[in-house]
Amino acid sequence: MSRKLTIAICGGGVGGLTCAVALSRNNNIQVDIYEAASRFAEIGAGIGVWPRGMRVLQALGLDRELANVAIVDPEERQKVVFEFRKGDQAEGQSFYTLKTPGGLTTFHRPDFQSVLLRHVPPSCRTHTNKRLVSYTQPPPNSRHPTPSPITLHFQDGTTATCDLLIGADGVRSSVRATLVRELAGAAMAEGRAREAEELRHADKALWSGICAYRATIPSDALRARIPGHRALREPLVYFGKDTQLTVYPVARGKIINFAAFRAQYSRENTTLDAPYIEEVPKEALLHEFRKWEPEVQALFQCVPKYSRWAIHVTPRLPTFVSGRVALLGDAAHAMLPFQGTGAGQAIEDGYLLAALLIHPRTTLSNLAQVLHIYDAVRRPVAQRAAAKAREASMLYTLNYPGLTPDHIENGHAAETLGAIADRIRENWVWQWETTLDDDVNRAIRMLEASCQ
Repeated sequence: MSRKLTIAICGGGVGGLTCAVALSRNNNIQVDIYEAASRFAEIGAGIGVWPRGMRVLQALGLDRELANVAIVDPEERQKVVFEFRKGDQAEGQSFYTLKTPGGLTTFHRPDFQSVLLRHVPPSCRTHTNKRLVSYTQPPPNSRHPTPSPITLHFQDGTTATCDLLIGADGVRSSVRATLVRELAGAAMAEGRAREAEELRHADKALWSGICAYRATIPSDALRARIPGHRALREPLVYFGKDTQLTVYPVARGKIINFAAFRAQYSRENTTLDAPYIEEVPKEALLHEFRKWEPEVQALFQCVPKYSRWAIHVTPRLPTFVSGRVALLGDAAHAMLPFQGTGAGQAIEDGYLLAALLIHPRTTLSNLAQVLHIYDAVRRPVAQRAAAKAREASMLYTLNYPGLTPDHIENGHAAETLGAIADRIRENWVWQWETTLDDDVNRAIRMLEASCQ
């Protein structure tokens, strides 16, 4: 390249920062990160990364620092990921212990983000209080093979330019909204009216019908109520009909991450007239969980208030790219949290996209082609992960064929609960039996073949 390629990353979360760190391996790229908030800070308490994602972080040289802030035992090969327990009854029933190679490595989100930020090089310019409203991408011009810059429009009235824009701005992505309008306009111009109409509805995220009630519990507070509470030493999933509770220790065991879920599947893929996130009093959930076992009640008693998250998902997109604009992470494929794969998929997006962009064959004139390769390799994987997460939500909330209240009361629950556990594990196997390496290598081969 005769000059530095300029890349703008909109969003300073897990995916955006991973991409920035990976791009720093090429000194001929200038990266700017635009963050809407006043500082780089993750919302939420816990984050989990499976072995597939941890291998990517290891390739970036982050594994040792992350190990210092994670709940990990490097000596242990088979790790307990979760104990599954049916908790919506007076006496709970443990029915499965999920053990996997490498386990699910959990972090306190601020700790995880701090490690990523420390590895963003000084040459990468960061900008806070920069909320993107839209972008303008000049159409391709066959007479001028070198494309004109993309213009970014921010809420404060300022603008910036770049050669390539990466939308890592989350489930309510402004980049996605502009991208699908761009695609819809092109489809309409080519006479594909039905496709254009479908695209217009893909700009906004949809409510999944599920609300998460999130909180953190000081471990000492729980220990004071029940000194030997199992949540102090191991991750747990408590199953209930249309309700579910996940708890696990973070921050080196000083804090218990708490997430209770309530599902209304009849309202899936609708709009919700309520804030995405809001504080609610502890009484908000007591009625839903009033008949659950005593150890669950103890957890609820330790929570003074919750943040209620209306879990939204991204509509299934026909592409993650348009011209020289690409989506990654939740902006591209926001999914339900029941497989713990959202962060891992954002990490994979950022790493593979960066691997293509830092390749010597990538130039300003072939950026659109490079992004199509990214889309062809990453989109099927991410959308399969989203489908598996949706199925997991049904399994965790006991919406399983054949599992009815009568079925449970007649003493036939054990066999069905075992089948649920087997299916959950089956849907997770790829997270420890496969790696991103094959996908990266395939993408690089596609890039090199396209340049011959």
